[in-house]
Amino acid sequence: MQHDVIIIGAGHNGLTAAAYLAKAGRKVLMLERRDVVGGCAVTEEVDAELAPGCRVSTASYIASMLRPTIIKDLKLGSYGLKMVACDPGVQAAFDDNDVVGWWSNEAKMRAELSRVAPNDVDTFFKTEAELKRLAAYLQPFFLESPPDLNAKGIARLSQAWRLYRRFGGIKSNEVSGLLRFLTGSLGEFLDQRFESDKLKRLILSNSLYGKHGGPYQPGTAMGLLFHLLSGGDSDQQAWQGHVIGGMGAVTQAMKSACQDLGVEIRTGTTVKQINVVKGTAIGVTLVDGKVEEAKLVVSNADPRRTFLSLVDESELDADFRRAVKNIRMDGPAGKVNYVLSEEPQVKGMPADRSRSQRSLFTLIPTLQEAEDNYNASRRGDLPERLWVDCVVASNVDDTLAPAGRHMLTCFVQYLPYKLREGSWDEQREILGDRVTELIGQFAPNVPASVIARRVITPPDLEALFGITEGNIFHGDISLDQMFFMRPLPEWSQYQSPIKGLYMCGAGTHPGGGVTGAPGYNAAHAILRS
Repeated sequence: MQHDVIIIGAGHNGLTAAAYLAKAGRKVLMLERRDVVGGCAVTEEVDAELAPGCRVSTASYIASMLRPTIIKDLKLGSYGLKMVACDPGVQAAFDDNDVVGWWSNEAKMRAELSRVAPNDVDTFFKTEAELKRLAAYLQPFFLESPPDLNAKGIARLSQAWRLYRRFGGIKSNEVSGLLRFLTGSLGEFLDQRFESDKLKRLILSNSLYGKHGGPYQPGTAMGLLFHLLSGGDSDQQAWQGHVIGGMGAVTQAMKSACQDLGVEIRTGTTVKQINVVKGTAIGVTLVDGKVEEAKLVVSNADPRRTFLSLVDESELDADFRRAVKNIRMDGPAGKVNYVLSEEPQVKGMPADRSRSQRSLFTLIPTLQEAEDNYNASRRGDLPERLWVDCVVASNVDDTLAPAGRHMLTCFVQYLPYKLREGSWDEQREILGDRVTELIGQFAPNVPASVIARRVITPPDLEALFGITEGNIFHGDISLDQMFFMRPLPEWSQYQSPIKGLYMCGAGTHPGGGVTGAPGYNAAHAILRS
C-alpha cells in the first residue's frame, strides 16, 4: 500500500486525527477539496477587490471548547496559536438601548444583575453552580469513545465500569437534574427560574447556536450544559476566546504540526469515491481518475456525504443507507461578514467598556420571538426578527485589517435550508439587507459604513465547505443524535460497515464545534483496533 491512512477532508478534526496517527508512526495522506485547509475554521478575505487585506473568520468565529489536551499534545502554541479570552463572554443589546454583559468575574456579574435582574441574582449564581457541576460529569466523555451498546463479554464489563467511575458519585437530585437538562425545554427552564426578561434573553443568546428547535422545544435545555464545558489552553469552564489571526490560525497551527509529524497534505484535490473490495476499503479514486491506495480510509466528511456520495450504493446494506439518509441535517444558520469604515457604535454601550469589551454584541429576540422564528424557518420562510450574533473581531486583533478598516462577522439564525418560495440566489442579498438593517437599529452608524459584505446562506455553507444541507455540526445536536446515538446507535465507535473505513468528523461523538474531540477519539479508536 502507498499509505497507511488516507484522510478525506482537512477540517480541524481531520487534521487532529492525522496528527495523532502520524505521532503513532503511521504514514498519513490527507486530501482536501479546497485550496486551503481548515474546513469551517478558516480566515479569508471578505472581498479581495473592494477590501484587499481585510480578513475574517468566514464560518466558525469564536473558540470555546477546543480541547486543552489537543493544544498541549500538538504543541499548537509553538506554531503560533494565540487565544484571548472573551470577557464578557456574552453581551446582549436590547431595544431600550441597554447593553448587558455576562462576566466571568462574580463581582462584575453581580453588579450587572443587580441593575437588570435584582430579584434573580442569587438564583442565577445558584443555577450556574448547579450547571457547572452537571457539566463536569459530561466533560470526561468528550475525549472518550461513547459507551458501546454492542460490546460483549469483558468489553461490556469494561464499559459498565467506565460509566460507574464517571457517575458513581452522582447524587439522586443531580441525576434528575441531568435528565432535565438533556431532555427539557430551555424556555420552560428559564421561565420557571427567572423573572427578568433581559436575563432570560442573555442566557438564551449563548445556548442554542446552530441547533434546530426554538427555546420551547424539548431537548433545547441541553445547550446550557454544553456551553459550560471547558476549553482553551487553561482548561477553564465556560471559556470562550478570540483567536488572533482568526479561526484559520487554529487550523494553520494544526497543519504545521501535521507536516512536522510527516503528514502529506494535498489541497485542491477532490475525492470522487472510496474504493471498496470485498467489503474492505482499500483507498480512494480522485476526480482526475488517479487512485491512491491505503490500509485504512478515514472520512472527515459528514455521514451523509461519506456513505451516500463517496461509497457505491452496492457496498452498503439498504437499511444502513436509509438510516444515514434519515440523520437530521437541514442547517438552520448562516453568516454575514462585513468590512466597515467605522467601528459599530452600539446604543447604550457603557462608556467604560474597553475596545476588546466592545467586540461582542448579540441582537437577541425574546424567547417567544425565537420560537416563532424557528417555526417560520421550518415552514421555509425567512423570519422577520432575526437572531444575530455580532463580533467586531478587529477590536481584538489588529492583524485582520489595515488601519481605518473594521471587521464584523455575524452569525444568523434561524434560517431555512429550503425556502418555501423563491430561491436563495434571489433571497441572499435580501437576507444581507435585513441583517444590515437590524444592526443599524442598534448601531446606527453601521449601514453607511459598509465597504464590503459577504452573505453566506445554508446552501452556500454546503457548496463552500461540503457539509450536507449546510449543517455546521454534521447533523443536528439533539439527544437522539448524540453520545452513543451519533451518527447511528450501531456505529458510534468511529467504525463503519465497511472494514477499514472510519469516520472522524463532527458527525461522530461528541459532535460539532471546533473541539478537535471527534478527530482525537477517532485516531485513538483506530490505534486501539
